Amino acid sequence: MMDREALHEYARGALWVLPGLAGMTALLAGSMLSQVDIGPDSPLAPFVFQGTADDARGLLITITGTVVTVIALTLGLTVVALQLSSTQFSPRLLRNFLRDRPNQVVLSVFVATFTYSAAGLYTVGVSAGERVERYPRLAITGAMVLLFVSLAAVVYFADHLAHSIQIDAIIKRVESETVRMVRHGADHAEEVRQRRPDWAVALTSSRSGYMQRVHPEAILPVAARHGVTIRLRPHIGEHVVAGTALAWIWRASADEPTPDPQTFRRAVEGAVRVGFERTLEQDVGFGIRQLTDVACKALSPAINDPYTAAQSIDHLSVIFAELAQRPLGDLVERDPTGRGAVVVPGRNFPELLSFACGMIRRYGAREPTVLLALLRLLGNCAEVTVDPERLAVIDDEASLILTHGEATIAQSADVVQVRLAAEAVHNRVRVRQSAAAA
Repeated sequence: MMDREALHEYARGALWVLPGLAGMTALLAGSMLSQVDIGPDSPLAPFVFQGTADDARGLLITITGTVVTVIALTLGLTVVALQLSSTQFSPRLLRNFLRDRPNQVVLSVFVATFTYSAAGLYTVGVSAGERVERYPRLAITGAMVLLFVSLAAVVYFADHLAHSIQIDAIIKRVESETVRMVRHGADHAEEVRQRRPDWAVALTSSRSGYMQRVHPEAILPVAARHGVTIRLRPHIGEHVVAGTALAWIWRASADEPTPDPQTFRRAVEGAVRVGFERTLEQDVGFGIRQLTDVACKALSPAINDPYTAAQSIDHLSVIFAELAQRPLGDLVERDPTGRGAVVVPGRNFPELLSFACGMIRRYGAREPTVLLALLRLLGNCAEVTVDPERLAVIDDEASLILTHGEATIAQSADVVQVRLAAEAVHNRVRVRQSAAAA
């Protein structure tokens, strides 16, 4: 399962997979169409290519040369978009462009057209090294159809590229993918964390990289069979170094025999995928990191774009409003007989909120627009939760934002706006706390 998921994740982000399949499909389609002979009495005769064999070869040569130029132009524009996204917004957004399906489809159309036309030059007008007048007219018509499809793809690509590099589209996509991942996450997370006892033994990692995905249900049968609890050490999205602890294993009592970590190595490493980069498959923190990076980069002296930072915070508000309503923390899989358990450590709401608000607050402490956007985020979170711990964290974050604003904002009138917004968050928190107590 893990190998299939890793292959699928790689294929989604690889720019060559879909075009490669399209090229092979074009070769197969060209071979099949070249076997179809359209006679003068056929109903399709008016729709097939009417020129000579030399005309057909000239057409294929023209299509091949034109499409090569278009492919070079497309790749050049794509590289420009990647560079702009990396330098202007965040380098962690590059994988979103590589995974963009319309870009892959457009490039696939061009590759299919080139492959189809270039392959046709081997047979059209030539047989056994000599010139002939007979050629597959329907196949040449197929090349003309692909040419018009490529023309439409060029227009679509220009429109799509212009929209895809807009900051609104970029951060909206990150928000949508993160919210979708949050909604499909496990609902049996536990806020109270299970601490490892002193007699736990470490299972070291054989690979270095970021923990991308975990299937605790695949580890549970082994844990139940040996009557142990297995707790992974890193959170999903954290970096693991080979030779350091990947998991901790222990039995219920120190008096019981110490488990051998090697017994569980195959099960644990088979259910944990470690890769060279973070992904959004199970890592909600990565989506938050992307939007936080955009906000912090916009607040840098080189860019100085506080409105983009405020936009990023608005999209973070959607994510945190979803998180505020859901159980967060460690993901725990328990055997029904009580003989074993598997624990995947997870971030709780206070940690995630403190990370996002803390970074942006420190970078944008001088800008009232940014602080007001952060306070709107906190107000939205307070509106959708009645959890006392989460409300207390929201209240504390609002106080920190106000403290930073009072210390760094130059104009007293701007401080008044921030103070009023912070007081509104405090009032909302108190109302929600009263509702929870009632």
